[in-house]
Amino acid sequence: MSRALFVVVSILLSSISDIGCASAQERPAAGAEYADPSIWLCRPGREDACSDSQDATIVAVDGSLKRETFHPAMNPPIDCFYVYPTVSNEPGGNSDLIITSAEKSVVNAQFARFAAKCRLYAPMYRQVTLTALRSMIAGNPMPFDRDLGYNDVVSAWKFYLSHDNKGRGVVLVGHSQGSLVLTRLIKEEIDGTAAQNKLISAILMGTNLPVPPGADVGGAFKHIPICRASSQIGCAIAFSDFRANVPPPANTRFGKAPDGMQAACANPAALTGGSGMLDAYLSVGKISNGSDGPREAFDWTHPAKPIDTAFVKVPGLLSAACVSDEHGTYLAVTVHPTLGGARTNDISGDVTVNGQVYEDWGLHLIDANLTMGNLISIVGDETTAYLAHAKK
Repeated sequence: MSRALFVVVSILLSSISDIGCASAQERPAAGAEYADPSIWLCRPGREDACSDSQDATIVAVDGSLKRETFHPAMNPPIDCFYVYPTVSNEPGGNSDLIITSAEKSVVNAQFARFAAKCRLYAPMYRQVTLTALRSMIAGNPMPFDRDLGYNDVVSAWKFYLSHDNKGRGVVLVGHSQGSLVLTRLIKEEIDGTAAQNKLISAILMGTNLPVPPGADVGGAFKHIPICRASSQIGCAIAFSDFRANVPPPANTRFGKAPDGMQAACANPAALTGGSGMLDAYLSVGKISNGSDGPREAFDWTHPAKPIDTAFVKVPGLLSAACVSDEHGTYLAVTVHPTLGGARTNDISGDVTVNGQVYEDWGLHLIDANLTMGNLISIVGDETTAYLAHAKK
């Protein structure tokens, strides 16, 4: 994946609505028909993209390994609705609705674990593709329709409300392009409407959600604040990750918002403020470019030991705190090495091309992995609060 591609993807992630490009059609794009179960990545009661094992290996400081077996909730009282990030390598400007390994890989990494707390719904949508972005940077732009994918998600959301919700609370989950689509969905379909009463929270990872400086509401949303406690409901959790010792540069892609706003930062490890330990579920393989293909091995212990789970936990290694500086507001991730330990003292996840790290991206590739355990815990607390409120 080239540096040029990363630059173009960053334009999409920063503000997909502002891309100047040829539209695939002049009339408003119609959404897909979500009565068709084949265009859902995940739905309750079936084996699908959310059914792969979520077991993890806990790596202790002394290098010992322990398996953590994942158990989905048997009868969860709430739902989760997920929109995935930019992953499609389809040949056109917009992806089709056929499920590929790219969508399966990302839903496994970012969403399937939420089955511990909720029923899972994840629609396919005709997103703007990586192919379109490569074409544009090469000077040969192909047509794409930025409303097509959004209207698909609106259709999926409305189908879910009409056929599946049945009065249940729901958590919205997105990353990158998915967060942008969900932000628009919340603004146009949920904020200030009856549907807002169903919103437990919106988890918007890897995005620049605008809020007025020093405020928690009034930017992207009129009635939905940033979450500041794990028992708070009807709120949004938004953040972008950077290493604490590699803060956003002047040309950062994340952590900044336009028009006098600032990017929201809600720390899943400490919503009330300050620093907290990250309960990360990291990929067992090395992550450097977001590819869904085979990954280079990453040595979690010294000497390296074989690990047979897709995810690894490293308790005590990582903490995070929201930080504001001259370049933005972001979630600063600190690595806490243990001298003399047999466990790794670092992680993989920086955007790297030919060995060069691009600091303007931060830890965007692993926004979800770094915070996954914390987010699952928050959703559990929010569920308790939501159900207690509903009884009243």
